[in-house]
Amino acid sequence: VQLQASGGGLVQAGGSLRLSCAASVRTFSRYVMGWFRQAPGKEREFVSKISWSGGSTDYADSVKGRFTISRNNANNTVYLQMTSLKPEDTAVYYCAAHPLFPSAYWKTGALDYWGRGTLVTVSS
Repeated sequence: VQLQASGGGLVQAGGSLRLSCAASVRTFSRYVMGWFRQAPGKEREFVSKISWSGGSTDYADSVKGRFTISRNNANNTVYLQMTSLKPEDTAVYYCAAHPLFPSAYWKTGALDYWGRGTLVTVSS
């Protein structure tokens, strides 16, 4: 499985961005997809995940109500719509894929596949 994230950029506080992650795999619908981020000088942290069909989602408390994860299994893509962005959202965002949904995997980052990151910079 190869994952390619895109959509990062520079945005002012309060603005919006949509990240995309395209997966090169024939069985995309068999994977839970998610996003992590790593800010400068900080550890990587979980942002959000979405179940195989999109019926279940989970978010970090810091992004609840502002970020929305979605997926399109027809084109093997997962999205992260980010609104009301804050300077503290500045980070490299990574997408990940794993066959299982339980938080034990996603909170620790013990996941099967990772993509290269895309940088999001939020100016104040």
